[in-house]
Formats: sequence, structure tokens, C-alpha cells
Amino acid sequence: MNVALEHAAVLPTYARLDVTFVEGDGAWLVDDDGRRYLDLLGGIAVVGLGHRHPAPLAAAHAQLDRLWHVSNLFWTEPMEQLAGLLSARFGGASAFFCNSGAESVEAALKWARKTTGRVEVVALEGSFHGRTLGALSVTGQPGKRAAFEPLLPGVRFATPATLAEHVGPETAAILLEPVQGEGGVHPLAVETLAEARALADAHGALLVLDEVQTGVGRCGEFFAWQRLGVRPDAVTLAKGLANGLPIGALLVADSAPTGFEPGDHASTFGGNPVASAAACAVVDAIDDVLLARVRALSDQLAAGLSPFGEVRGLGLLLALELDRPAGPLVADALSRGLVVGTAGERVLRLTPPLTLTDDEADLALELLAEVLG
Repeated sequence: MNVALEHAAVLPTYARLDVTFVEGDGAWLVDDDGRRYLDLLGGIAVVGLGHRHPAPLAAAHAQLDRLWHVSNLFWTEPMEQLAGLLSARFGGASAFFCNSGAESVEAALKWARKTTGRVEVVALEGSFHGRTLGALSVTGQPGKRAAFEPLLPGVRFATPATLAEHVGPETAAILLEPVQGEGGVHPLAVETLAEARALADAHGALLVLDEVQTGVGRCGEFFAWQRLGVRPDAVTLAKGLANGLPIGALLVADSAPTGFEPGDHASTFGGNPVASAAACAVVDAIDDVLLARVRALSDQLAAGLSPFGEVRGLGLLLALELDRPAGPLVADALSRGLVVGTAGERVLRLTPPLTLTDDEADLALELLAEVLG
């Protein structure tokens, strides 16, 4: 089968760039012609420890030799271990495991409804929570929702300034991203998160933070909320949790109502032993030294980008606001051997591996300077 036919065999849900990657190592990718690329996208904040990191690689290999799947009718050691590790990082929580960020948001929506007996969810304009029907319903970007409406009822979209106007006695959950990723990489002010916490407490609602993109060390602490100082009732995770293997999680704080009972929710592949084993290795690898490194790299990249426009973000979830469309610059960077992304028409997004070296960061800034002119 030729390349054109192979491409035609895939549903066109993505506008893919014309490159096929076949290998990765650290912050580097290799295409099918043998060309190397410096990866500042990390699979969109997924390959947090870099490609083929030895810890999750070894853990996944070892688990592949033992057990792949038994279903959630039984316990497995990697799933139990991962739940314990995440609970310890959170400060006491119970986990539901699934396969993606959208699935973790779906679980959060069902949990909030069951726990409170309410159906209303308050989210923010510009937010992004996934593309399954429930997650899309709470995504504050009309252009992404329009073709699939009607979606779930009972969703109210606020701005940070109008949050208090939308939260009330019918609110089941306030759902927020600590940093709006797909919406342009806009960090929420600490004051906004603190107000959301107070509003949830005042109205008997639940505060759920979508940390699919911001969690697992991406923002300079294991959870972004730990850096911002506002503790939620629940957190959704995915992306970087298993360094590229599919996994998602809903973490419910021990201090919050449990809500779920057997039969309320499920995921056939959730807590898969291989993905869970890799995730355990990832969690162990994200120590204080690496987190300090994330914060230092963030400062280094932000300083290098600042001459070219407004830089915003938190940790290694960064964006550069441009005075022109970002798409052509992404293609230009790719032609120079640099992989970057977008988060809006005029927003360049950088989500590199947390293990990027100083020399690699300097090289990335040199290439970006060439692209940005």
C-alpha cells in the first residue's frame, strides 16, 4: 500500500503535518528519512520525562513479561501501587483509572452529579476539557461545540470576573483548569481559584480541577494546585502520567464525599497493569530536584522568548503571543528540525520534556529566533 492510500485509510480528524516519526530518545525525534528533530511539544505535554526514559521503559517492559490485562473484576499490583502513590502526592485521595483526559473528565462529571444530586456545572469561557460529549459540553469554546449540539444541559460558562454570578444552590461542580491550555495557555489568578473554592464551600458544590495538561510536574509541582495554594475536591489527570502510554485518572480527595458505588462507573482498560507500572515509575521520577529544574527551565525559556512577544504560562506549559498566525511558524520550525505547537490562531505553545537540558533549551531558542525573525 502506498503512502497516499495509507493516509486515506485514517479518518481525517486531525490536520497532520507531513512528517512520520519512527523513533525518539530524550528530547529528540527521528523521522522515517533519518532526520532528527528537537521536540518542544512532547506529544502535547505527554512525554514528560522524554522519549524512552529508562524508568517507565523498564517498568513497562517488566510488566509486559508478567501480565497485560485481567479486567477490573480483580485487583492488580501496579494499579494498587499507583493509586497509593497518587494519594500520597495529593495528601489523601482515592483514584478511578481510565485511559484519557476526556474519560477522566467524564468520570468527574458523573461523580459530581451522583455526589451532590445536582446536574449544573460551571466552567469558564475559553476552557477545554475534551471532545467526548460530556467533556465537550463543559468546554467553553463554541466553535468546538457547535457541530455536535445539543449537548448536555445544565452547563453555565463564566469568566473569572463573573464566576460568583453563575454559582448557586443548583451547582454540582465548578470545573476549572489551573492554566487554560488549549484556550491559549492562560494561567488562572490565585484569587480566582480561591474565590472558586469559597463559592463551592458556600453553596455545597464541588471544586474540580482539570489537571490533564497541568499535572504530573508540568507546572513545577506535582499538581499545579500545589503551586497555586488552592486545594480542590477532585482532580483529573492524564497526558504525562505514563509518559506516553494511555492512562487517565480521577482523584477524589479523602475529605470529599465518595459518591460512587460499585456499578456506577467503569472502564474496561482502566488501570491497565502495563500503563500503571509505567505511571508508577513516572511518579517516582518526579522528585524535588526535577521540579526545581522545571521551574528553572521555565525561566530560561521565558527569558529567551520575551523579546518576541508576550510570554505566559506556568512551569513548562508556556505560550508566546504572536502578531501573526502561528500555523506557518510551526511549519517553518519543523523544516528547521524543531517541533512546537499552537494554542490558538496566534499562540505558539511549548510543552517540552521536563528533562530538557540547558544546551537543548538554548538550541531551541536559537531555532525559534530564526523562525520568529
